[in-house]
Amino acid sequence: MDFNGSDTIPGPRAEDHLPHTTTAAAKIVIVGGFGVGKTTMVGSVSEIKPLTTEETMTQAGIGVDDNYGSDTKTATTVAMDFGRIRITDQVVLYLFGTPGQERFWFLWNGLFEGALGAVVLVDTRRLEVSFEAMGRLEERGVPFVVAVNTFPDGPRYPLDDLRGALDLPPEIPIVECDVRRRASSRDVLMTLTRFLHDLALAGNLT
Repeated sequence: MDFNGSDTIPGPRAEDHLPHTTTAAAKIVIVGGFGVGKTTMVGSVSEIKPLTTEETMTQAGIGVDDNYGSDTKTATTVAMDFGRIRITDQVVLYLFGTPGQERFWFLWNGLFEGALGAVVLVDTRRLEVSFEAMGRLEERGVPFVVAVNTFPDGPRYPLDDLRGALDLPPEIPIVECDVRRRASSRDVLMTLTRFLHDLALAGNLT
């Protein structure tokens, strides 16, 4: 690029500008194990082009990363995903997807900082990996909802059974979703915002 003025660095697209009607914004983290659909959720629901930090998976991860149920996955998030969505003309959610591989979990605490709430994405083929995410959110006092991503080859269970298996308190919402679909991902975020609203009304949101 010629820095003498003949070429210019392109600015943000018109659709990337924050709407002038925006009066409030909140940080939301989307967390879960490897391959549960975090990057897909951010990409499907974001109204701006999402920022991703995916890198090609290599043989160096064999024996280190647990990719059970994600055998066809060829890339993985190594830092975060980022997107944005308006839920009203005044309120914007900034979405931060966490890396799922265990060797990158040390980045979670930084991404949790300042978060108003979180979505824990669950794969019924690997329920056990969800406990670490929920435990860390509870330690940091970040309210969360659980969203069960329905994979075509994944077993289906009643939500009440999954609530019991995950040892979820009755007040924490749990919903099914298909993160490939924008409407489904948006419904999950609306469930979270309603939950946060109820906590605020009850004086339980810090």
